Amino acid sequence: MDYLYAVVLFAISSSVTPGPNNLMVMSSGVNFGVRRSLPLLAGICVGFTLMLLLVGLGFGQLFTLFPSLHLVIKCVGTLYLLYLAWLIARSADELAGKGQARPLGFLKGALFQWVNAKAWVVATGAIAAFTSAGAGFYEQNLTLALTFFIISFPSVGIWLLFGSVLKRWLAGERARRRFNQAMGALLALSVAPVVRELWQQLA
Repeated sequence: MDYLYAVVLFAISSSVTPGPNNLMVMSSGVNFGVRRSLPLLAGICVGFTLMLLLVGLGFGQLFTLFPSLHLVIKCVGTLYLLYLAWLIARSADELAGKGQARPLGFLKGALFQWVNAKAWVVATGAIAAFTSAGAGFYEQNLTLALTFFIISFPSVGIWLLFGSVLKRWLAGERARRRFNQAMGALLALSVAPVVRELWQQLA
């Protein structure tokens, strides 16, 4: 039982703290509301759970066998994160224009986990800390993934609700634009450590 308590506490602390996932969900809540942002929320939670399972099943060993693969994923992930930051920063302009802006959907939320630096850190850290070699490894991995699946919905969902509350205070076009620009900047800043690491590797 102590093991489960520890896993739950780790899942809550790592899921509810600021990061790319929560910033995207909050921005979506501000711009599109709760209902239209639910697919993104579900994609993030399901995508990370699947990622956790696959990492636990040995997917991470591919990086040991093929170190260049890890570098490629980091580069692609960093560029994609910066692209998302740009989309968020200019989303207010799209909403004020032709009204064709759409929230990110389930698939994009799920696939985003594979290029999210924080998701990789949490997944590999969770596997290292809460599983042990032996007959019970797969049961522990499944318990870990299910715990994160259950915990992530309310933990990330809090950010979505916070965004929907902020929507009332950001009714004006100018305020919405500034908020989105700030969120885009924060998302871009979240990859600064990864960019620095990539620069050191490539230099």
